[in-house]
Amino acid sequence: MSARLKTLITSLALCAALPATAMEAISERGEFVERVEGQVLQTRYLGVAVNLQVSPEGRIVGRALGADITGDWAWQDGYFCREMTWGSTPIPYNCQLVEYNGEEMRFTTDRGAGRYADFDLR
Repeated sequence: MSARLKTLITSLALCAALPATAMEAISERGEFVERVEGQVLQTRYLGVAVNLQVSPEGRIVGRALGADITGDWAWQDGYFCREMTWGSTPIPYNCQLVEYNGEEMRFTTDRGAGRYADFDLR
């Protein structure tokens, strides 16, 4: 095995062994707004970018898979609670646990007991 290949394999192994930055819950509305204000939250769904903006005034706007996303949100009992529409499809009201690790923001449905999505802030 060549020295270059050994170096590459060692580097990949070390990178894989590094722990991911831990997510920390955001429990206060002010901290949440501070993190998202002026940012685009971006993730991928079915290989396509989903972009959202969450305003301090309680509005959600964005776009995914060729359709507009609109909605409203409020902070209730330490959770991000939202109701949205994607194109003509309603997305029902749900309160979500929000976590942040300095790079990504995670939204977990059903007050942290359901499915989650990670968003990059740009």
